[in-house]
Amino acid sequence: MSWKAICLLQQLLFRAASWPGRSGDGEPLESFILGSVPAPCASKVELRLSCRHLLDRDPLTKSDPSVVLLQQAQNQWVQVGRTEVVRSSLHPVFSKVFTVDYYFEEVQRLRFEVYDTHGPSGLSSQDDFLGGMECTLGQIVAQKKVTRPLLLKPGRTAGKSSITVVAEDISGNNGYVELSFQARKLDDKDLFSKSDPFLELFRINRDGSEQLVYRTEVRLSPTRHSGGLMGLCSQGLVWDHDSRGRHDFIGEFSTTFAEMQKAFSEGRAQWDCVNAKYKQRKRSYRNSGVVVLAGLKLHRVHSFLDYIMGGCQIHCTVAIDFTASNGDPRNSCSLHHIPPHQPNEYLRALVAVGEVCQDYDSDKRFSALGFGARIPPKYEVSHDFAINFNPEDDECEGIQGVVEAYQNCLPQVQLYGPTNVAPIISKVARMAAAEERTGEASQYYILLILTDGVVTDMADTREAIVRASHLPMSIIIVGAGAGGGMQRCWWPWVLRAPEGPGQGAGGRGASPVALAKCVLAEVPKQMVEYYSHKERPPRGFCSLPGEASPRSSPEDSRHGDCDQGAPTASVSSTVGGP
Repeated sequence: MSWKAICLLQQLLFRAASWPGRSGDGEPLESFILGSVPAPCASKVELRLSCRHLLDRDPLTKSDPSVVLLQQAQNQWVQVGRTEVVRSSLHPVFSKVFTVDYYFEEVQRLRFEVYDTHGPSGLSSQDDFLGGMECTLGQIVAQKKVTRPLLLKPGRTAGKSSITVVAEDISGNNGYVELSFQARKLDDKDLFSKSDPFLELFRINRDGSEQLVYRTEVRLSPTRHSGGLMGLCSQGLVWDHDSRGRHDFIGEFSTTFAEMQKAFSEGRAQWDCVNAKYKQRKRSYRNSGVVVLAGLKLHRVHSFLDYIMGGCQIHCTVAIDFTASNGDPRNSCSLHHIPPHQPNEYLRALVAVGEVCQDYDSDKRFSALGFGARIPPKYEVSHDFAINFNPEDDECEGIQGVVEAYQNCLPQVQLYGPTNVAPIISKVARMAAAEERTGEASQYYILLILTDGVVTDMADTREAIVRASHLPMSIIIVGAGAGGGMQRCWWPWVLRAPEGPGQGAGGRGASPVALAKCVLAEVPKQMVEYYSHKERPPRGFCSLPGEASPRSSPEDSRHGDCDQGAPTASVSSTVGGP
């Protein structure tokens, strides 16, 4: 008994045929370039970190914190990288940006460990552990900003210490701009030499907080970095670098991206670099230099993560086959038989897919349905019943709630038949239709049908799928069992999951992780194609002046072609002196 075939219905195929497819005049001292970003095939996410109220382990000074990022791979923690060390700070904001590959169909577990660093570089035995935090990448991108307490060990918090992780999608070039700055006539802060200036760019988040977007290198060591500038820059700070971390503030300027675009188009994109203290003391004070926007380019497309980070929820409905062809659950040969200390194949598939989907649903509730059984109290055949036997509320709390409802339901029903799946498809389609009428990209539906593969109401099922094809909904069908596996000739528009080496990613002996990869890999592409076809941007999206119409990103699916000719994004900043 094993999962023999995994099929993913791309409901969007029904309508696919009708779809459309300058320089500043100042003399620069140094250039700091954030180089071009090639259009990637995989989704990539940037993680930015900050901490609050860290423990102070140093007797004479404050802690010198840094953060190590680890990712779980094959049940082992592997170091991804670490931030820079922020000297003498209990509330550090780290400029180091971690770029990680994001896979919707996987549960990617991350761990953040904070240390008081004593060595010049890298971890040493002398470093003090200040706390750690574990979560999944899916939880971070779904919430966009995660703040959690640091733990010294399970159940023991590190005082009031907390860590905040902010995620940004950079794979779709959404909101990427290329900005080139110059600065002229900056104040000298050093007694015997010229200043070593660097620039920090900030933006204002929706909650009113400031977010460090980019920090240049100092003029003594110009370098290139791959990356991009997301969002609207609203504030720039210019500093004179100090090797001990006591940087001298030169001045600041504020603007919005709309102002940048307008001023740049009119050829007057420059701002006074102002030090508020000097301005209060000196009536004749004008500025501490001038910051010039020498170049600006913009390109925006929408990706799967744009919709998720915009607040789009993914609601998962699980439908389980309770027909007699599965076999008597008391018999070890039955697909519904639950062996001691291990799940049966229905539970394996349910948990594998559910653990992924629950990160994208804020209430963590799953609709759990059954079909093909005689149910109490009258024991009439039902092809659409709640496995918790509550017709008013078929939802269960988390994936564990679905597992418990399934285990409680099994001994109370009589496996019968036939295998009719059209009623459940129609039920979920009605929920999706109600969402479709809102006109927003706020809720997307996934229907996971677990069956032994022999469908009786083929004509009705075809019709139900066609009716659902224009809705925000993906249908995943997983067939179980050696004798009832799905046939290749089911429907011409059903795509089989790609087979991997050996016995295939979804074949005999496939692991739950491989199973989830197979059945969920196409969902991001389907979701983006649907909202793109409906011309619905992510929630909270506002078009910028002069911006092209929103369109979906070809990079949303690793299974699609990569547009290597797509516009790239970069930031270059030039800090000049008198």
